[in-house]
Amino acid sequence: MEVLNNNAQKEVGQFVAEDFRTAAVFSNYGIDFCCRGNRSVEEVCEKNNIDTNELLDKLEAVTSAQNGETIDYKSWPLDLLADYIEKKHHRYVEEKIPVLRQFLAKLCRVHGERHPELLVINDLFTASAGELAAHLKKEELILFPFVKKMVGATISQAAVEAPHFGTVENPIAMMMDEHDNEGVRFRKIAELTNNYNPPADACNTFRVTYAMLEEFEQDLHKHIHLENNILFPQAIKLEKQFH
Repeated sequence: MEVLNNNAQKEVGQFVAEDFRTAAVFSNYGIDFCCRGNRSVEEVCEKNNIDTNELLDKLEAVTSAQNGETIDYKSWPLDLLADYIEKKHHRYVEEKIPVLRQFLAKLCRVHGERHPELLVINDLFTASAGELAAHLKKEELILFPFVKKMVGATISQAAVEAPHFGTVENPIAMMMDEHDNEGVRFRKIAELTNNYNPPADACNTFRVTYAMLEEFEQDLHKHIHLENNILFPQAIKLEKQFH
């Protein structure tokens, strides 16, 4: 209880400085962590009629999330791996895109004249957001259901009808090509952001946006690794068992 009380007195800007992931929580509640980050959590909750304990619980959930993993994904059944990718990485992309687009739009509006690279970064990320939205749906509606169908047929020793896309290698080739496109796009974003190092005159929103972009790219790398190096090759191998 004492920790909660201490955190209630902590300044919003301090939370974000210690862990940028908290910025998305504050943003969801309409709390300005940038220009007005010198107010305590208790103060902003009172002013905005927000339940302090509810906000502190959400901040705690974000800051206590562990980044390090030692999981053997190769040993997982393919249907479990597909579900994990969808619930972990697809949801991450869907949750972070609106926040990042909002922050980038604000940066372009406020700092675009002094930092024209922001306009290019915004264009690149907007293109990525659109492409990824379509990409995730293709996986969720076409590729992943077929992978799960093959796993089910293996367990029940049933036959699998040939899919309308011919062979699983066809959508996989398309997904891998789209992965490559995102890799190229984020290499450009990394270059334009000086590897996510904000300029000396950067405000809090500037720093948080760059940190969030870096985390987004890291999550994308993990996401693509699980598909390109584990799920896809094993799905191709599994399909061959039915011929």
